Amino acid sequence: MVTTQTADNVLKSYYLGAVSDQLNKSVNPLLAQIRRTTADVWGRDVRKAVRYGVNGGVGAGTEEGELPSAKGNNYAQLVSTLKNLYGTIEISDKAIRASANNEGAFVNLLNDEMDGLVKSSEFNFGRMLFGDGTGKLATITKLVSNKYGVSGVQNLAEGMRVDIYDKDGAFVVSKVIANVDRTAETVNFEGELFTAYENAVIYMQGSKELEITGLGAIFDLNKDLYGVARSRAAWSKPVITANVGELTETALQKALDAIEEKSGGKTNFIVCSWGVRRALINALSAYRRMEPMELEGGFRALSFNGIPVVADRFCPKGTMYLLNTDDFAIHQLCDWQWLEGEDGKILKQIPGKPVYTATLVKYAELMCYRPCGQGMLAGITEA
Repeated sequence: MVTTQTADNVLKSYYLGAVSDQLNKSVNPLLAQIRRTTADVWGRDVRKAVRYGVNGGVGAGTEEGELPSAKGNNYAQLVSTLKNLYGTIEISDKAIRASANNEGAFVNLLNDEMDGLVKSSEFNFGRMLFGDGTGKLATITKLVSNKYGVSGVQNLAEGMRVDIYDKDGAFVVSKVIANVDRTAETVNFEGELFTAYENAVIYMQGSKELEITGLGAIFDLNKDLYGVARSRAAWSKPVITANVGELTETALQKALDAIEEKSGGKTNFIVCSWGVRRALINALSAYRRMEPMELEGGFRALSFNGIPVVADRFCPKGTMYLLNTDDFAIHQLCDWQWLEGEDGKILKQIPGKPVYTATLVKYAELMCYRPCGQGMLAGITEA
């Protein structure tokens, strides 16, 4: 007979490993290339000592002359707080009781809930990778009838629960997105309209300033990174080419060369918007065949000089990132785990409601050890 205790045991013994593997390797091709580690985690923080520049104790001399003066490696410490990542499922008491004598129906119920969790995680973790850590999804630009115009809809989806802050940073209201018009770039929210909308900002629920440090933060030269002042550390600045316009093989190769010249490292992963990928195909198709590649996690990619090229829905328009994934790591306190109560149970009843919830949790942060080894082409004319 199926009970909440049975469900607890199944979630622990069967679903945890499978779902954890999916969340780590199958939700996003870039995420699948980045290694995960529990090293350098100290309490609530990640503290990573990184080497920059070259060793100064090298030189040439005469047979009887003095040896080169010793000069050790240059080190800097990167510090960032572990971010709290959650994924929650809900199962009604009615659904559990309805499948109490039918294990197959109960398995289907759990499969459906876990599939929904993975799909939601695919959207949100993919979005975080390209975000700036603030949780910002879009800015509201206008109100027409019952629709809010927004600065962009790529980070928005029906069913998302979001927080609205006014232009001065004060909390206004929490809402659920009812509809997204991707052509008109407008959204509808459930419930009544709110008036403090002009230049208001939409954030993921409860996530303002609490998300992982994504590419948006790594490539924002106006903000310090991991406690390092960009103005005093040239090695903390990636190679950025703005206003590219028409994408050509020469422009791309020039950017790759600039990264290697500045950092000594080589790009091994390229990610761009869909329109930029089309522009790259157009630029190369006349005289070069772009062979497909198989990536970890079952993803497929095009290839440029042996470097995989992947298009991602969350990559900003007109943008191409040139990355060395060996310079990245996801530092985590532990891998995905179920949040358990003091009684050891995973499923918990929501007070006052005939509904049980279970929550997956991971405490982690994305770190880039060598920002100067990364590059970005911006302002590319999309095809």
